[in-house]
Amino acid sequence: MGRVLLVGGSGFLGRHAARAFAAAGHAVTVLSRGVRPSVPGTETLSADRASSSALAAALAGRAFELTVDFTVFDAPDVERVLDVPRFEPGRYVMISTGQVYLITVGTRTPYREGDESAPRMPEPPAGTFEHASWRYGVLKARAEEALAARVAAGRLQGLALRCPILQGEGDGTLRLWGWIERLLDGAPVPLPDGGGQVLRHLWAGDLAGACVKLLEGPWPARPAYNLAPPDSMTLRQLLERTAAVAGVEARLRPVPTPALRAAGIGPGDLPYASGWSSVLDPGAAIADWGFQARPMVEYLPQVVRWHLEARPESDMGYARRAAERALLERLGEG
Repeated sequence: MGRVLLVGGSGFLGRHAARAFAAAGHAVTVLSRGVRPSVPGTETLSADRASSSALAAALAGRAFELTVDFTVFDAPDVERVLDVPRFEPGRYVMISTGQVYLITVGTRTPYREGDESAPRMPEPPAGTFEHASWRYGVLKARAEEALAARVAAGRLQGLALRCPILQGEGDGTLRLWGWIERLLDGAPVPLPDGGGQVLRHLWAGDLAGACVKLLEGPWPARPAYNLAPPDSMTLRQLLERTAAVAGVEARLRPVPTPALRAAGIGPGDLPYASGWSSVLDPGAAIADWGFQARPMVEYLPQVVRWHLEARPESDMGYARRAAERALLERLGEG
């Protein structure tokens, strides 16, 4: 039985991981700010990860075989955790993002490890959706660099897992739910540029399984790995499959992105269509340590059914629904 620490483990992804580790017979400790109830059978520690003193009070003198950090945002987040006195993290896994590739220029999908070293795009205008997305990728890249420096110095075994958009039961991002809301209300749904955007989303349960594998198996050689399912689908295909599971008609209407923007419908209002959605090649993780992921076509029905049963609060983008419908009527697509 291994001792596992999940930093930020009370959230959507952490709860999937906590259940997977517990099911495999490992002792799970969750470090969070104590906002959500913990998974049954796990130990809970409360601390604000932005506070070095709070982290020290929670972690000093403790030892684990594996630490999985779900809420790393920037290099200081890595340093504050790993610099806690008398804390032994064991193997350290940082949950990163495919966005480290999207801030580059001259690279092509599916992204492979090493593409992150390509030149970076210019900084987008402040206050825009593009700037927030760019900043997220830049700060995650800095966190990866801080971890890689410690690994290179022989201070610990650590790596970053780069994930695309994740889907799963308990997803609080509401991105998929926003599309389901549109499909359920019966009105036509705008499909940016026809919905040809290629998607390769990972099921949260497969990220959890990968973390368990990193505890139980040999340690991989690379400093970072892409995780992704073996298949892709377009946004249109995703919505058509979602509608089929929900038992409703997919009334999808292609709309050029410029027309959406002119109507005040921004890139964050219609999830997955903005271009800030990474498509990753998981070949290295498959070859080096046997990573496996369920195809999107396999896991999507259970995720859609969870949303239908849970009925989360409305997605922020759905607040623009009236503007969407008015635009479609003007275009003769209502």
